[in-house]
Amino acid sequence: MDETGAVRMVDVGGKPVSRRRARARALVRMAPETAARLGELPKGDALAAARLAGIMAAKRASELIPLCHPLPLTHAAVELEVGDDSVEITASAETQAQTGVEMEALVAATVAALTVYDMAKGVDSGMEIGEVRLLEKVKE
Repeated sequence: MDETGAVRMVDVGGKPVSRRRARARALVRMAPETAARLGELPKGDALAAARLAGIMAAKRASELIPLCHPLPLTHAAVELEVGDDSVEITASAETQAQTGVEMEALVAATVAALTVYDMAKGVDSGMEIGEVRLLEKVKE
């Protein structure tokens, strides 16, 4: 906040550019029958859709979160691991910039989880999204 208490974007202009990476995680719990069908749901392949949605979301984090700096991503990835009754989503983002990419990784993981939910909600109304958290942030 500034001296009047108003929110503001942090000025990172004086900081040096450095390589930055972040990884985030989200978990979608579901019925075992749903987990077994994620590649062939009525709406299509939930895993492919979630991977693409997460990467697209990482690229647009600054449009979704007020005061988040727009960053030139050098890499973004979303991995989905299907368990017996869940999908674990791990998203990563990288940049060469003056501020970190935590929000990009977190947005990617969250939007990927929401996409799995959207793709499977017609066959499983009991799904839960949770355990969204930052796993790692690195500045070189």
